[in-house]
Amino acid sequence: MGCQLLSNVLKASRYRFSIAAFATSSRELCAALDESEPDIAVISATLQDGSLSGLRVMRELHAAHPDVALIVLLDTCERDQVVDAFRSGAAGIFCRAKSPEELCKCIYAVHQGQIWASSDELRFLLEAFKSAVPMRPADANGNRLLTRREEQVVTLVAEGMSNREISSQLKLSEHTVKNYMFRIFNKLGISSRVELILYALNHNGTHTIPNTEPTFKAPPVKSQVAA
Repeated sequence: MGCQLLSNVLKASRYRFSIAAFATSSRELCAALDESEPDIAVISATLQDGSLSGLRVMRELHAAHPDVALIVLLDTCERDQVVDAFRSGAAGIFCRAKSPEELCKCIYAVHQGQIWASSDELRFLLEAFKSAVPMRPADANGNRLLTRREEQVVTLVAEGMSNREISSQLKLSEHTVKNYMFRIFNKLGISSRVELILYALNHNGTHTIPNTEPTFKAPPVKSQVAA
């Protein structure tokens, strides 16, 4: 019933989401993504499998479907759950206490390549990231790891731009931007856009946390969502 209600809300929103599938257990969720390959999966932290089973299956889903953006629904945005969700591949964190309209904005933002999280949630992640992940801004000889162009890409990612917006800003193709992102990930020893934003925050004090409640001026797009 919860999936059906959420599905109805998303389909009726101004963003015209198309619901590809919905599931209530980890097994059903894996099967749904294998079959439908949606753009976005909205996953409850707790499924029928038990408490926090949604968080546990996320890492498997992210590895099997790296192009599917994952949004986690949390009952309460506690530090450990927020950190676990991002480490498992989440692109967005959404607390159930917020409104359905805000959830629709969250899905739209993630579809556009942004990270959705509150300032407190990003602070949780930054604290965990600083203590757990050694960054490598330079090689053993002290040489900078990133080229000037790669640093430009990192700056724009930290400002909340999607690959499409970065390609327009730098007058590059989206394919070229994706290649830059791949090389940047390899050089810095990271694996997600969230970690890249945190790298920028950690190594350049001029960067700011991307807006977590964006105002959308672009026309609605039709995207597929698995709830």
